[in-house]
Amino acid sequence: MKKLFRAPIFEALINHATSDPVGFHVPGHHGGQALKQDLWDDQMNGNTLAYFEKIMQLDVTELSSTDDLHHPEASIMEAQQLASVTFGAEETYFLVGGSTSGNIALLLTVCEPDDIIIVQRNVHKSIINGLKLAGARAVFVTPQIEPQTGLTTVPTVRQVEEALAAYPEAKAVFLSNPNYYGMGVKLKPYIDVVHSYNKPIMIDEAHGAHYGHHASFPKSAVYEGADAVVQSAHKTLPTLTMGALLHVQGSRIPRDTLQQSLAMIQSSSPSFPILASIDISRAMIDTLGDRLFDQSMRSAAAFREWLEQQQATPISEMKIEDERSDTLRLDPLRVVMYDRSGTYSGYELQKHLERYGCFAEMADPRYVVLVFGIQTSLRDTQRLQEAIAAINDGNMKQGSDIKSMPYINEGLQLSNTEPVSFARARFKNKASLRIQLSAAEHHISAEMVTPYPPGIAILYPGERITATMIAHIQHLSAMGAKFQGAADPDMETIRVYQE
Repeated sequence: MKKLFRAPIFEALINHATSDPVGFHVPGHHGGQALKQDLWDDQMNGNTLAYFEKIMQLDVTELSSTDDLHHPEASIMEAQQLASVTFGAEETYFLVGGSTSGNIALLLTVCEPDDIIIVQRNVHKSIINGLKLAGARAVFVTPQIEPQTGLTTVPTVRQVEEALAAYPEAKAVFLSNPNYYGMGVKLKPYIDVVHSYNKPIMIDEAHGAHYGHHASFPKSAVYEGADAVVQSAHKTLPTLTMGALLHVQGSRIPRDTLQQSLAMIQSSSPSFPILASIDISRAMIDTLGDRLFDQSMRSAAAFREWLEQQQATPISEMKIEDERSDTLRLDPLRVVMYDRSGTYSGYELQKHLERYGCFAEMADPRYVVLVFGIQTSLRDTQRLQEAIAAINDGNMKQGSDIKSMPYINEGLQLSNTEPVSFARARFKNKASLRIQLSAAEHHISAEMVTPYPPGIAILYPGERITATMIAHIQHLSAMGAKFQGAADPDMETIRVYQE
């Protein structure tokens, strides 16, 4: 039976716009009327209206005919209830500040100042900022590094359990899965361990809003039993930028406190076009099911097949030979490429693609990440193939020998660290000095040290420096890693707080 397309927020906005309203309220463009300026020439006026007037007709404020995101009673409440069913959660909140707002709100909900929370070391900066706002302390757990690619996934279950055993007072565990490259793990074993300690586990699933909505996709952390899951709907669903979702289930996350935190973090004047686009994305999933992603799956598969046939040329797809369904899982909509001849870095390869009009999602020193979106066409894929063929041709003309590119894939072997305080007042106005890295053991770092590759912060400001950290930084520096956050690019010195 064909499902009815039902998008309550979008429908409420359309009904309001078509009722011929006369508005005496914000926003200042008044449904696009402010664009109709007689003083503009016809071309400028026409182009501007064509792009923005229709959007502005839907960009309204909290009215009796719309709803209030922070106290939903009508279309937003219905839309969120529908989304909770679609995504398998007990309760779903719409976010207009991206996954950032969801991550920060969760930390403000579960942490009071000086509380301890167990955190994956290579989390998104929004989680670090949330720790600062909460004034919490983090016990950082180092992620695993996949040996063939040198890319990080998540810590082991054993590491998480060791942290819980060492810090039974911890308020929660916060992990990120999947990573930017579409690599993730099954979370059920982690969730079972954390729940055995009666703690909530929260997952930053920013890159997995589409998970669970096609037979070929991994399951979402919601279905695996996580207490709270944050998803960037705008990354892989047809949602406007900054549209995101926060799913909650179980009793370990206090809902009233969470709603208060969201009200503090998000604007009191949320964007209704963003809200409507989240609503439309959910309605499309409900109406079309797997079919919504069929075109993107076909395009990604066709591109992979073509790339596989170019074995004699350097540009290749990153592959993991021993991928198993019970451990590492890859997102089929992400293709990660690299130049196995070592001629082009990921950044250089990205620039070459852009010269041919193909824009990648991201690049690092080795890899380029492509995201195949909904309705990515075979014609789009053909343009990408033409670009890569031209890059390969230029690469081969340079006489590059196809060889294995050196890559820093040794994991950072750190035990779970002592709690690191993110209280903003702790080091406010406290003096720091620069000393030799070799003499920095036991000092408190005053800067963040993040080597690329592999992109894991070895040190956060306020973290105590150990001999293991020093040895690893020196090892990575000798291998040619670049360091972000540190003033000394050679890492011979480091800034520390005066005791």
